[in-house]
Amino acid sequence: MAEKRDYYEVLGVDKSADDATIKKAYRNLAKKYHPDLNPDNKEAEKKFKEVNEAYEVLSDSEKKARYDQFGHAGVDPNFGAGGAGGGSPFGGGFGDFGDIFSDLFGGAFGGSRRSNPNAPRRGADTAARITISFEEAAKGCQKTIKVTHIENCSACGGSGAKAGTTPKTCPHCHGSGQEVVQQRTPFGVMQTQRPCSHCGGKGKIIEHPCEKCSGKGKVRITREQTVNIPAGIDDMQVLNVRGQGDAGSNGGPNGDLRIEVNVRPHPIFERDGFDVYVEVPVTFVQASLGAEISVPTLDGKVKFKIHEGTQSGDEFKLAGKGIKRINSSGRGNQYVKINVEIPRNLSKEQKELLKQFDSKSDDKNYKKRKTFFDKLKNMFE
Repeated sequence: MAEKRDYYEVLGVDKSADDATIKKAYRNLAKKYHPDLNPDNKEAEKKFKEVNEAYEVLSDSEKKARYDQFGHAGVDPNFGAGGAGGGSPFGGGFGDFGDIFSDLFGGAFGGSRRSNPNAPRRGADTAARITISFEEAAKGCQKTIKVTHIENCSACGGSGAKAGTTPKTCPHCHGSGQEVVQQRTPFGVMQTQRPCSHCGGKGKIIEHPCEKCSGKGKVRITREQTVNIPAGIDDMQVLNVRGQGDAGSNGGPNGDLRIEVNVRPHPIFERDGFDVYVEVPVTFVQASLGAEISVPTLDGKVKFKIHEGTQSGDEFKLAGKGIKRINSSGRGNQYVKINVEIPRNLSKEQKELLKQFDSKSDDKNYKKRKTFFDKLKNMFE
């Protein structure tokens, strides 16, 4: 297998390039190598895929950081515990579940009263990021991503105790998870509460820990999650998948999975809300005489007749050809801007024909030109 090119080299930008520079470089190259503009050109198709792959990594801050540190290995789907498709708020290794769930089991030390450590607690939300194409965002799609989260241990059902046994109420704190400590100070004897030193503030003691989770009752796993992306979603919007985050404790509900959606820019279309904008080049002759032109839309190419005398910058609307409104049957519009392209590299014969045409033209053919010189003439009278 051929070695992959450096992603910065693919986009033609420096490693210090900011997001705007990377996005601009991608847009220019994607437009240059787009299959619609290079039919039957296998090399252009290959470069188009290469440019998309590079942008998908360099436009994602987390993937970019891994790529900068580890190269292509850092963005390999098998790199790290979380894979390339998802993330978790906890990062790093498994760590100490006492730290992970410290906010689940009560507040500060000192004299404040802690809540019941055995009360139901909602699981934490988890985070992931996904990159989709412009068309997928406009029409909706279904994607499968890898997400890492914490769930109840399947061997002990989340109790932390070995199968066939159950946790026992702590005899020291009687299940409250707290113990009272007295300290002699210059101001007298002070009484404070702190997490029970026997059960660690959990209110229960596990005499026979589960071997699979080492008595924690929770395990971290990486799994595949299928997500329905609604039509009309925009760049940087967040999807909330209820109940797919970390498992709750003591019978509490699961947290949610929050997915940030990144939309790759399109080489031809621009988006503003639910409207789509596209610029279509036409020839000098087409603009002068009028013509039927082919206009790209999200639904495919459509035919449109431009009028005789169409000017560069003229804009027309294709109603209902924009992006579907989320949770609605309506769609935005598409706005088409005409760009009259002046011919270059004319042959001698073509130049002569244009000179003949110009010699037979008069002010009625050039309304703007006539108006301009009339105003200029009035300035000096």
